[in-house]
Amino acid sequence: MKNIIAKALFKSHTYPEYRKLVADLLVDGKSTGSEQSESLTNYSKLNDARMNRLDKTIKLTDEIVLKLENLDHRYIWLVISEGWCGDAAQILPILNKMALASNKKIDLRIVLRDENEELMNQYLTNGGRAIPKVIVICKEAGIVRADWGPRPKGASELIANYKKEFGVLDEKIKTDLQLWYLADKGVSVQEELMQIIEDIKYNRL
Repeated sequence: MKNIIAKALFKSHTYPEYRKLVADLLVDGKSTGSEQSESLTNYSKLNDARMNRLDKTIKLTDEIVLKLENLDHRYIWLVISEGWCGDAAQILPILNKMALASNKKIDLRIVLRDENEELMNQYLTNGGRAIPKVIVICKEAGIVRADWGPRPKGASELIANYKKEFGVLDEKIKTDLQLWYLADKGVSVQEELMQIIEDIKYNRL
């Protein structure tokens, strides 16, 4: 596992590098990933605009900021993502704000799913390659302590309940999911990630 993580980190991007990569590909009418299609490029365009907005508007709660400023250890948050992924577009700006507030205790690194199959296969969700996936690494020891994703619990429950009732994931649930993220204002992501950090601190993981 250490080898797989090391290889992924070598190919990883900072948040600004990732944003630039997605934007540069869009200039050429492309999206990230091994599959190219008009729909994936359109999703990438929407996500690029969404992330621009969230970079400006997303706020961390005072409680989360205080916890981030007083972290005892250094972490790498290695995130598996793709530019066309709607959940990633909602979540990455929050992770970036958290890393920036951490006094350099959190190093946010992003890798593309399709370029890191070996890593992705270690972090499947119900057998699927769902993203984003956040891998929490203790920087000093170089050890993976936890993982999180692909979405907050409330959003996951929304999707699961819809699929149970209607048997499909259609355009309506995609809209409902975006509305859920809008109403949540990034609070669930902040709280769930900080809970993981606290669980690591007190050896509950």
